[in-house]
Amino acid sequence: MTTTAQTPRILVTGGAGFIGSALVRFLIRETGASVLNVDALTYAGDLDTVAGVADDGAAAPRYAFLEADITDVDAMRRAFAAFRPTAVMHLAAESHVDRSIDGPAAFVKTNIVGTFTLLEAALTYWRGLPADEAGAFRFLHVSTDEVYGELGPTGFFDETTPYRPRSPYSATKAGSDHLVMAWFHTYGLPAIITNCSNNYGPFQNHEKLIPTIIRSAIFGQPIPVYGDGQAIRDWLFVDDHVRALWRCVLSGTPGETYVIGGHNERTTVQTVRAVCALLDELAPDPTIGDRAGLIRFVTDRPGHDRRYAIDASRIHRELGWQPDETFETGMRKTVQWYLDHPEWWGDAATQRLGLERAPEPVTIGAQTGDGR
Repeated sequence: MTTTAQTPRILVTGGAGFIGSALVRFLIRETGASVLNVDALTYAGDLDTVAGVADDGAAAPRYAFLEADITDVDAMRRAFAAFRPTAVMHLAAESHVDRSIDGPAAFVKTNIVGTFTLLEAALTYWRGLPADEAGAFRFLHVSTDEVYGELGPTGFFDETTPYRPRSPYSATKAGSDHLVMAWFHTYGLPAIITNCSNNYGPFQNHEKLIPTIIRSAIFGQPIPVYGDGQAIRDWLFVDDHVRALWRCVLSGTPGETYVIGGHNERTTVQTVRAVCALLDELAPDPTIGDRAGLIRFVTDRPGHDRRYAIDASRIHRELGWQPDETFETGMRKTVQWYLDHPEWWGDAATQRLGLERAPEPVTIGAQTGDGR
């Protein structure tokens, strides 16, 4: 987004979700931007995640919330017309891989149809802008490294990696990525795509790996780990991620993709053991003892990829971004936050998803849960 005198006005979709809410908090607290948070408030959306900025009297004039579904054509058109954004940061998506196995229709609707609806609303709005405002407008589409499939034991995903999605979730995200690039090449909409590695941090949904580990370990319950626990993920602290997204809006090149990773590859067992060790240090419980002893290996989910890893050198080289947090510092902050906020996870029951629609699982190399 080229520099203009206009105050940034950012339409954020999915701003009550995990990454979206971190972005909203960052935009209000760290930039001068005004924000319209558009969220349908499904199971993964919670306005408590943005209460700190929504209820801040000083920030209130710069923050607004719209409860709406991104597949609602009229609602999206009205939102653009009323708010008049200088950029869209599109994070609204169905993102829980296990849920996509049990119920893929919702993923097709939100991730593909919703992105199409938003693109059409953005294109109509953008075409009606004065030339200087149209030149500064950006549409940022936030996606996942899962669209690339799985890596072997070596190598990294980068911006040239071919798409090879293997789950209903990643297939619908791949489809939405292709739509965004088509709207850039065919219609000229100034769009940018980012593909990130596994995020973790405060306010993550209780179904995800890190909250599941923390909740189970605190209560002394078995900690479920898919397969043999040797699958590898690249962990990215959510606050580092949203800084990268903002950098892409400010300085990214339309029509380009930027992959974003934390340079923190760990096997799932390593991740679980690290969280258990932090809990043993920060919240010891002699009745539970060494929490790593709670690890239980469970049946893998179908089609689960073995390894992801990202080469984020392009965004560092071209946009000057790199993560602030190491795995150790980011995970310590995360565990401490959950310990300080038991209201976020205390009543959430562990629930295994992703097997209802599946045939009997066949082990093709052990794979594991992730943290997105």
